[in-house]
Amino acid sequence: MNPPTCAHALAAAQAQGLDRLDAQLLLLHALGKPGDARAWLLAHDTDVLPEKPAEDFRAMCARRAAGEPLAYIVGSKEFFGLTLQVDARVLVPRPDTETLVDWALECLKAPAMPPKPAVLDLGTGSGAIALAIAYSLRATAHQARVVAVDASADALDVARDNAGRLGLSLDFIQSHWLKEVGEHFHLILSNPPYIASADPHLEALAYEPLTALAAGEDGLDDIREIVRQAPGHLLAGGWLLLEHGYDQAEAVCALLAQEGFVQVQSRLDLAGIARCSGGLWPGGQGIGAGFQTAG
Repeated sequence: MNPPTCAHALAAAQAQGLDRLDAQLLLLHALGKPGDARAWLLAHDTDVLPEKPAEDFRAMCARRAAGEPLAYIVGSKEFFGLTLQVDARVLVPRPDTETLVDWALECLKAPAMPPKPAVLDLGTGSGAIALAIAYSLRATAHQARVVAVDASADALDVARDNAGRLGLSLDFIQSHWLKEVGEHFHLILSNPPYIASADPHLEALAYEPLTALAAGEDGLDDIREIVRQAPGHLLAGGWLLLEHGYDQAEAVCALLAQEGFVQVQSRLDLAGIARCSGGLWPGGQGIGAGFQTAG
């Protein structure tokens, strides 16, 4: 059997059912090249693959064809311009979650926000949200003190490693939501589990930690708990921002309003779906009033 060229290897991967982009990224990883070097593959499509990269590529393709996330196979994922190390201990960061980060940064840069506001990221996982906020504010007048919380010690290890790799200073607390948190914050945000426990889509996410995905019969168990606990840890005029499922905005807004939050509103993701909802804890001048709402 003749050794495969780059083009032949990619064609074989696509014949296995792999997406073309996934196949290209796996081949670049096997060759020790960065993920942004796809142009190199086009220029070298007739190059013969060395034996070891060819074997590695076939093994990685088999893992991807079985449903393992690409990020776990290559060991990293881009989020908000940052390269994060990820593995099966944490959820793979999704582009939709950047909507939550954008909203948080608007709050934190609002005129009413004090210098060095206190920010709490609940269920931090890989640290994606907390690190994106800390990185975005590192050279501004609103450099924040960011605290990252997770119930999983393994997830916190991943988040700490990412913070160290990026040179960012965060505080970490192991806690089930706010149970072990003892201070007050200007902003609390979270991308909690929000998939219903019987949702058939969970089968396609079998490689990722179930505890980071599912939350009871309607998917809102963890959001209910966060909404109940957050007022005891928010400063007057502070915001609670939550990511949720594509059809949960109305229910989450109702939970916020029932708990006493005001200026309750939702934010749309790039697909035009109400992906995040939040509210302000009343008292004081308020932070970031007047944001555009969904609907």
